[in-house]
Amino acid sequence: MCGINGIFAFGAGAPPADLCELRRTRDRMVARGPDGAGEWVSADGRVAFGHRRLSIIDLRSVADQPMHDDTGALTVVFNGEIYGYRQLRAELAAEGAVFRTESDTEVLLHLWRRHGPEMLGRLRGMYAFALWDAAAQSLFLARDPYGIKPLYLAEGAGTLRFASQVKALLAGGGIDTAADPAGHAGFFLWGSVPEPWTLHRGIRALPAGGSLLLRRDGRAERRRHFDLAATLREAGPAPTAPAARAEMLRAALADSVRDHLIADVPVGVFLSAGLDSTTIAGLAAETGTARLRTLTLGFEEFRGGPNDETALAGQVAELYATDHETRWIRGGEFAAARGALLDAMDQPSVDGVNTFFVARAAREAGLKVALSGLGGDELFASYPSFRQVPRLARALAPLRPLAPMGGMLRALAAPLAATFTSPKYAGLLEYGTSVAGAYLLRRSLFMPWELPGILPPEMARDGLAELDTLARLDASLGGVGDPRLQVSLLESAWYMRNQLLRDADWAGMAHSLEIRTPLVDIELLRRIAPLLAAGAAAPDKRAMADAPRRKLPDAVLSRPKTGFVVPVRDWIAAPGGERGLRGWARQVHAAFAGVR
Repeated sequence: MCGINGIFAFGAGAPPADLCELRRTRDRMVARGPDGAGEWVSADGRVAFGHRRLSIIDLRSVADQPMHDDTGALTVVFNGEIYGYRQLRAELAAEGAVFRTESDTEVLLHLWRRHGPEMLGRLRGMYAFALWDAAAQSLFLARDPYGIKPLYLAEGAGTLRFASQVKALLAGGGIDTAADPAGHAGFFLWGSVPEPWTLHRGIRALPAGGSLLLRRDGRAERRRHFDLAATLREAGPAPTAPAARAEMLRAALADSVRDHLIADVPVGVFLSAGLDSTTIAGLAAETGTARLRTLTLGFEEFRGGPNDETALAGQVAELYATDHETRWIRGGEFAAARGALLDAMDQPSVDGVNTFFVARAAREAGLKVALSGLGGDELFASYPSFRQVPRLARALAPLRPLAPMGGMLRALAAPLAATFTSPKYAGLLEYGTSVAGAYLLRRSLFMPWELPGILPPEMARDGLAELDTLARLDASLGGVGDPRLQVSLLESAWYMRNQLLRDADWAGMAHSLEIRTPLVDIELLRRIAPLLAAGAAAPDKRAMADAPRRKLPDAVLSRPKTGFVVPVRDWIAAPGGERGLRGWARQVHAAFAGVR
């Protein structure tokens, strides 16, 4: 896990790469890579790469970055992990490749030499990387299928800049920092900024599962190398026997957890009382590679109550004989860490507070890598949205011809709904007649018609028009007709990608901790896609929790789903202001906008 950045002055009139700018950008990411810093500038000064290293695989200096191939024609900077790199390394060596490191980074160089952009189809992992090919005079940028690792681009006046963080690009300078209406409107709509936008007009995210090949003459080729909807839509048949389905699921989960444990430093597990993390702990313990370390976060406000997960997590740790630690925090620590948290937050988010504190605890416990249960809800359909969204869309489908009148009816009903219930009820006819609209109603933080009262009206109007949210939500469905899979696609491509994964990245990196997500894995998805597409026979969370050979405690299996509960509503309350996440959203936005 690292921080990467670079400058490519491809335009004939563009000035050479500024080394001071490169270093400013790179060193804004010190927390992402406290173990070392590297830089490289091409002989003609037109290309420059920067790198901050968090040493996880091959801790020796020979694996430092930027890394070159043996000819010096290829140079790469890489952030993330390639989980199948040992198998790829063996295949490449059998074809004659000579390696001088044990790192996954060097595998990328040899893959490019043999396969070019098609190499992406062979990668399993979380990654964002930039590769300069001197012979072809081209820069290749790529990002993993789910978008676990971030990569942001800023292009203008014949120069492309890239970095792992928005704030790093801003620190470097030379960026158009004008407010992007879509970014600001998107944040209040969702509680996070949807890709590819940011708050700044001059900065965009490279799409998840996307790549950019930019040549010296300015020709650009943008591609998507992964389609989540197609993976589910084109899934083959699942076994019919229940035992065969269970073993298929167990083997795929165990394989993902096993690969996510590979590291040259200790790896721990975030352990709550939920099924996701307990399943991962059980499967990790089965590998027998080393005594597993587990960590639970306890909140003094919850101690001894129904939301206190520490006792059940302790039972799981005892069952699997892990080296377990519980860290307790209280609300006062949030107040003390508020400034550091907002500084570490790369894009505004109403979430991530819990991950910030558990990542801090993990680093204090001496860990550099931790496995998280993130992704289980999206994969195994355990959010309330999996029931509520299809049910609402089905119930209101007969009223779809009246949907164009929804805006007028909403305008009449909105004041009453906001006063006595939720403002969302006023938009039932306008949005609730389709899966995309029902999902917006379920997940949105503020409704579209509320935004002109929060942002300047013109910004809200322009931002909503550019977002074109309903059309983009509908496009995310990709022709998939099964309601369960539709919601899974929406939760994965919107909530998980733009909120949960991004929060895990910045909150973990704030403490130089690599957070790995075995349930968000391209190979796992491919292997169990037939099961997920099996309609009523699709596996649920309980089926997932049956994967470990040594079964989870009954108290964990029978515990009602609560999610990872944090007393954040009490911590973030602004005196005299709007409470809850909507109030916190205003505070976060004000911090990012520089308004106090």
